[in-house]
Formats: sequence, C-alpha cells, structure tokens
Amino acid sequence: MTHDLTTNTTFAELGIADDLIAVLAAHGVEDPFPIQALTIPDGLAGSDVMGKAKTGSGKTLAFGLPIVEDLTKAKPLHPKALILVPTRELARQVTKDLRPLVAKRGFDLVTVYGGASMSDQIDALEAGVELLIATPGRLIDLMERGKARLADVTVVCIDEADQMADMGFLPQVRKIMDTVPEDHQTYMFSATLDSQVQTLVDRYLTNPINHEVESATEMVETLSHRFLKVHHLDKAKMTAALARSADRTLVFTRTKWAADDVTKKLKQLGVDAAAIHGDLPQRHRERSLARFREGKASVLVATNVAARGLHIQGVDIVVHYDPPDDPKTYLHRSGRTARAGEEGLVVTLVEWDQVNEVLGIQRRAGLNVPIIKMFSNDERVADLASWEPPPELAPFKPGSSKKRRRRRF
Repeated sequence: MTHDLTTNTTFAELGIADDLIAVLAAHGVEDPFPIQALTIPDGLAGSDVMGKAKTGSGKTLAFGLPIVEDLTKAKPLHPKALILVPTRELARQVTKDLRPLVAKRGFDLVTVYGGASMSDQIDALEAGVELLIATPGRLIDLMERGKARLADVTVVCIDEADQMADMGFLPQVRKIMDTVPEDHQTYMFSATLDSQVQTLVDRYLTNPINHEVESATEMVETLSHRFLKVHHLDKAKMTAALARSADRTLVFTRTKWAADDVTKKLKQLGVDAAAIHGDLPQRHRERSLARFREGKASVLVATNVAARGLHIQGVDIVVHYDPPDDPKTYLHRSGRTARAGEEGLVVTLVEWDQVNEVLGIQRRAGLNVPIIKMFSNDERVADLASWEPPPELAPFKPGSSKKRRRRRF
C-alpha cells in the first residue's frame, strides 16, 4: 500500500487515548504524520505491521503509540514489550520520545546498550520494567545472565531493520526473536525495507500489513543538493566556511580517525566543533550531542554510526566531507536535515579523483546535479542554498539514469 504525504485525521480518531494525546500536545505534537495515521490503527488491532517512510517522518510514534497504549504491568526481569534498535544513538532517541508516554501510564522503561553500565541496567530490570529498548549485543549479554527474560513479551518492534542487516546484526536478531513467544505481535519499521531483511519478514511476521509513505523521489523534497569539486587541502576550510553560514552543521566522514582529524582542523580554523564515533566513551558521545543540540558547538562531526538515530531539530546543513559509499548511505546521512517538512541543504565535497565515484551514486540516486568546482573563499559559499548550479551542466541527459538502471537489472 503506497500513500501520498497527506492526512486529515487526529490521534483520537486513530484510537489513541486522551491521556496520551495530552502528553503529545504538551510536547508540541498536535497532528499525526502520514506513517502514523496509516499504521497506528493496524497496530492497535493487533496485526503485524511493516512500515516504510522517509527519515524524519515520525516512525517512532507510529509504533511507539500503539505499543504504549497496550502496555500492561510487568514482573521483575520480564518486560512486556521489546524495541530492537541498531545503535546507541537511536536507542537513546527512541527512549526520549517514548518515556513521557510510558510514565503517563505509571509504567517504566529501560534502555540497554553497550558502553553503559550493565549493573544499572540489571538493577532496572530487576525492579521491573514494562518496555525494554535494546541493541542486540547488550540484550543477548543480559539474556545469557538471566537478567532479561522474554517469556512475557507480547509485542516486538525491529526498528531500522535494514541497518540491522547492514551492520551484521541479523544473527543476533534471530537469536532474540527465537526466544520471544510465538504469539507475539511484530512491527518492522525502516526508511528502506529491501531484500536483506526479507528473511526476518518470512520468519517472524504473520500476514503483515505493509504501509509505505513515499513520493516521486526517494529524497526529501525540501532538500537542496550541492556537489562541490574541491581540492583536498581546501576541504577543511570549505567546511568551516559552510558552517559559518549556518547555526548547526552536521559533517560526515568515512572513518573515526577522519572525524577526529576534521574536528581538530575546524577548531584550528575557529569553528567550535565536536566529534561522535564508536571509539569515543559513551559520556563523551553524549556530551558532544548535548553541546550540538544546545548550540554550544555549531558543528558535529560524525561517522556513519550517527547517520540514523540522531533526531536533532534545526540542522541547517549536512556536509558529506567524505562521499558516501552508496545511495542508501547518502539518503540516511542527508536525512538528518530537512526533517518534518523543514528546508535543508546537503553539500557533498568531491575531490578530483572521486568524481566518477560520485557520478555513479548520483545516477543510482536519481540526482542530476552538476559537480561545480569551488574554493572556500568563493562568495557563493556564504549562501549556497540560494545559488542554483547551471542546469545546462547537469551530468546526465534526461532519462539516461532510467535507461542505465534497466540495463543493469
């Protein structure tokens, strides 16, 4: 089922109770997003649900609201609902979104992931929590210690399922799902649902109702895309110039070393930047995110671990300091801006020897945007969103990407 981006319903009409609606209103959520309007009734009816929608489209509440609506009291070590996520950042974000709703019902939740105190997580589970939000590895650790027992779980959500596959988590997900009672309800949500997760669908979902919210393009319509051909010695200065033109800039690198290196160079250029990647202690990551959210750091430099799960309002620019490996990564990185209908700018820095690689990504992503040579002192950098690259320099002739795609597949 494919639907456009319109909805004329209310949370009450979808079946959400007044007490939860009041919590949503207190947090500025008045009307349901399309993916929420489509999936919540099926979730409340007890059906298995698959949901696909663009990043920033409200997927967390789409599964979170019906899960919280049906929560019941749990015994110690025996949660009633389980949400599996691939990264710590996403675990924390889902927790932030759902905790007020869970608390309104007098229930509790715990978030478990690596890099945080296991003893604190065990204490919470022993006290009894109704909702468990977990990354697969840490959850299996707790299960093997007998501190997380899934025999009472009635509903499971696998969030960002395709990233679970990309990160090699499918064996752990299967191990967890095989422990859950067979008669549970399952949600599977993601920005993309492709063949990599079909094995999970076939094995764990029963007659799932599949909802998609999409438009004519995989990319968010309110994004402006710019591809700049740059010299590698000018990349840090270009990034600094872009950051000075905005309040919040999110920069993506391919490696952890590069994230630290770019952060250091930006600081040397007078830009307050913070880094986030997998080798940093959790407290360091949380401090960097907090500084960025609060506006104390205008730039956050991240590896792909942050391409999903970060929900930060008001990101003005996403910079692909290192071009992504594929269109899917481009989509998820870029989706950190232009969330919930806001406008955003995505800038990809392309070195001379990366042009063909980036052209391939553009073709597969359906982005017919010129790659323009530019230096950091160019006056256009100060307002890159308002400057439009000459359309006659577009790399592909109309229809050429579709023809190439048909030949490949």
